[in-house]
Amino acid sequence: MNRKKIILEIGFLILLLIGTIIILNRQPPFRTDDGMIFGTMYQITYQSNKELKNQIEEELKKVDFSLSPFNKKSVITKVNQNQDVPLDTMFTHVFNLAQKVSQNTNGAFDITVAPLVNAWGFGFKHDITPDSTAIDSLKTFIGYKKVRLENGKVIKDDPRIMLDCSAIAKGYGVDIVAGFLDSKGIQNYMVNIGGEIVVKGKNPKMNNWHIGINKPEEDSLSISQDIETVLSLTNKGMATSGNYRNFYYKGGKRYAHTIDPRSGYPVQHSILSATVLANDCATADAYATSFMVMGLDSAMNFCREHPEIDAYFICAGEGEKFDLQYTEGMSRYLVKKKY
Repeated sequence: MNRKKIILEIGFLILLLIGTIIILNRQPPFRTDDGMIFGTMYQITYQSNKELKNQIEEELKKVDFSLSPFNKKSVITKVNQNQDVPLDTMFTHVFNLAQKVSQNTNGAFDITVAPLVNAWGFGFKHDITPDSTAIDSLKTFIGYKKVRLENGKVIKDDPRIMLDCSAIAKGYGVDIVAGFLDSKGIQNYMVNIGGEIVVKGKNPKMNNWHIGINKPEEDSLSISQDIETVLSLTNKGMATSGNYRNFYYKGGKRYAHTIDPRSGYPVQHSILSATVLANDCATADAYATSFMVMGLDSAMNFCREHPEIDAYFICAGEGEKFDLQYTEGMSRYLVKKKY
């Protein structure tokens, strides 16, 4: 009797295994689409029976038409030109989120900072290094409190105020694609636009997605892809901001592209890169930039007060060594510290 029972159980397990294999073989394949958007590369891996590249790019074009200051017909360009333009939901969402992050960080994040970025030789044009008088002059029309939304319109305290959402729009574009994939019932995907990422579900091996954090090496052409740390992630937004690739030397001094909107000057902190995890990529994107401005101590204190935000900092150490600092919550995502 026991022998018959064992044979029946083995037979059941074999049938179960065969059924599982059949079901897995019927699962939709993983696809990878890539291309260029927002002046950078995108790569999107998703599990679907249908190829969705054209529809994905249509979603990205909507973001570009709303938030790209390089698109002459975009909503934000018309706002910067003080035209009477109707605001779309994308612009309104990003503007409100940016203002929230600005308030939370006491102005370390500020979408009105573009004139200062330009003056220091980044952004739209390259200029001579500004002196203190020029900085003070620019600061008269820079500040997130000098612009607001009223009745569906952007109200500026000074018409010279210029908005630039580049420190949050790329992350928002990632969220838009993720939302589109969700609407198609896709449960497993990774959306990567220029290093800003959202992952959901599992990777093609049915594990969490493994995402690397690059070593912050002086590599303005982005050729080096050496990995410092690997994270195991699912259902998260991730963004990295750093000064190690976008900088220039003048008069023997190194100028980083991260400008503190409050002082008007490039930051001089020890942080080389800040990687942030949040529930959405736009939020992670904005705080990654904020933390580069705030510096390590202030950023770590902020994360302790906001446990929904985790961060991994690579800082300048002694000699050529890096000083690695990260929040307590980040520990659960680390695969290994060196890869």
